[in-house]
Amino acid sequence: MEISGAKIIVTGGSDGYGKGIAKMLKAAGAQVWITGRNGAKLQAAASELGVDYLVADVTNPDDWDRVFAATGCPDVLVNNAGAGGKIAPVAEQSDEDIIRTININLTGTILGCRRAAAMMCKRGSGMIINISSVCALYAWPAWSVYTAAKAGLAKFSHGLYTELRPYGVRVSCVTPSWGQTNFNNAAQICGASEDPEMAKKCTAPEELGAIICQLIGQPDHLAVPDITIQPMIQDISPM
Repeated sequence: MEISGAKIIVTGGSDGYGKGIAKMLKAAGAQVWITGRNGAKLQAAASELGVDYLVADVTNPDDWDRVFAATGCPDVLVNNAGAGGKIAPVAEQSDEDIIRTININLTGTILGCRRAAAMMCKRGSGMIINISSVCALYAWPAWSVYTAAKAGLAKFSHGLYTELRPYGVRVSCVTPSWGQTNFNNAAQICGASEDPEMAKKCTAPEELGAIICQLIGQPDHLAVPDITIQPMIQDISPM
C-alpha cells in the first residue's frame, strides 16, 4: 500500500505509541485522524502533528459510528487505544475494574474492527493493525486481567485475518514491550520508568511508528500477521 495519500485512523493518538505512530504516518504523507477521550489533550496533539482529530471513546459504539461517518472508509485502521487498568491481583480488583480493562483493551477494538471490516471488504482492500502487548505472551503477577485482554486481542486478530484475507484486506497484530510512554509510570513498572538511561533504551513511539509504516508499505500480496518488538534492555527469562 502507498502510504502517501492514504486515509488512516489511529486510536489513542494523543500521546505515547499512538502519537508516535500518527507522527510517522503523517511524515510519510498519510491523511491521519487521531482519536481519544481527552478532548483538550487530543486537540493539542493534533495541532502539534498537523493531523485531524475526533474525540471518541473506543468502548462506545456510537462514537465508532461517528468516527466512520466523519472519515468514511479508511485505508488503514490502527487500533492502538488501551490502558493497563488496575494492575493488581485479580482478587483485589472490583468487577468494574475488570470490565473496564477488558472493554478498553479488547471489546473496544472489536467494535471498531466490525465496522472497518464491513467497509473494507466491500471495497476489496484495506488494512487493520491491532496493537497488543508482550503481556499477551507471558505471565506476571498482578497483570492477569490485562494479559487476558491483550491475549484475546492477539487471537481475535488471527481470526479476523482468516475472515478478511479472501477480500484482500490485511490484518496485523503488533506486540510491543517496554516503551518510552506514560504507560510505564501509570502501571508502575519498576526499572523502565525510574532509570532515565534505561528508559532511553526502550522502544520510542516514533520507532514503533516507523515499524507501522513498514508494515503498511509491504506489497499488497504479502501479509505480516504477527510482529513482536522487544527492547534488548528488557530481560524476559525464561522466554
